[in-house]
Amino acid sequence: MRTRNAVAKDYYGILGVSRDASDDDIKRAYRKLARQYHPDVNPDPEAHEKFKDINAAYEVLSDDQKRQIVDLGGDPLAPGGGPGAGPGGAGGPFVGFQDIMDAFFGAAGGSRGPRPRTRPGADAILRLELDLPETAFGVEAPIAVDTAVLCTTCSGAGTAPGTHLATCEACGGRGEVQSVQRTFLGQVVSSRPCTVCQGYGTVIPHACPTCAGDGRVRTRRSLTVKIPAGVEDGMRIRLAQQGEVGPGGGTAGDLYVEIHERPHDVYSRKGDDLHCRVTVPMTAAALGTRLTIKTLDSEEPVDVKPGTQPGSTLRLRARGVPHLRGTGRGDLYVHLDVRTPTKLDAEQERMLREFAKTRGEEVAELTKQGGFFSRMRDAFNGHA
Repeated sequence: MRTRNAVAKDYYGILGVSRDASDDDIKRAYRKLARQYHPDVNPDPEAHEKFKDINAAYEVLSDDQKRQIVDLGGDPLAPGGGPGAGPGGAGGPFVGFQDIMDAFFGAAGGSRGPRPRTRPGADAILRLELDLPETAFGVEAPIAVDTAVLCTTCSGAGTAPGTHLATCEACGGRGEVQSVQRTFLGQVVSSRPCTVCQGYGTVIPHACPTCAGDGRVRTRRSLTVKIPAGVEDGMRIRLAQQGEVGPGGGTAGDLYVEIHERPHDVYSRKGDDLHCRVTVPMTAAALGTRLTIKTLDSEEPVDVKPGTQPGSTLRLRARGVPHLRGTGRGDLYVHLDVRTPTKLDAEQERMLREFAKTRGEEVAELTKQGGFFSRMRDAFNGHA
């Protein structure tokens, strides 16, 4: 007569995850439950028992082979369920206490291995000042960059010529040392970087005399950056792998050239449009005239219509800044300031008064006694 197997535990249900849950989903669920039922947090005896189940469920579902047994209907922790089965065996829930460290601290308690000496370099940024015509039409600008470059003496290895890296004797090349502590939950293994080799697993017996073991040196380099037409103030241009070379000769970071546009004497810029102000005499505004406007790259005739009023704006299409993306250009706006003469000789004043009279415009004559407004004030006071 065959003995019926015991019903396998629902490890998915214990952690509250679905059967198709990812490894990250399982770890997140375990972290949440472990924080709630860990004996150091929850002294309730029932919580202690529940934590055993939670820990066992995580141990099973985080192991691909054990999880496969569960998916096939078995229980890898049950007697006869596989190596280390049973709560008291080598695969019991408390022997896997290291998994708690992994879940809480992202495998901080596990072996991480030596740190690489070669690491990517940092990005660098450079400010570049340009004039308006340069940002409008583009330019190839020379720049000088102070960054870390590969040490040519050791080619990034950090060792003196003819020497090599040596394995750290303190950690045996692992880059970390471990300590074991016994707790009521079992043995807790913690790791920390080796202080002798700083976690690299190797030491430099004889450092390169040029870079002192860093694998890079600082120097000034000359580059040429191509500025496209239409860039604006504050934009950045990326030069790939022209930044800092990383420690140990690692891949260089990027260099960002930040554009700063100098103020122009005539034009102000708003996006791709340009604005300027032009002063015309009162008579030219009244009678009309033709102006010659010097744009950034040409001279354009502009007609001022008779009777133009102060504050009028003339628009010159496609005479602004080229569009950075796409074709075409912005517009140029000419703002007109009508200038009124401040000094007239006797003949000019007479002619102007005659002109006003023909238009039926009454012009009060100023006198040495204070003029029109003074007479108005005197008349008002006398009437009062």
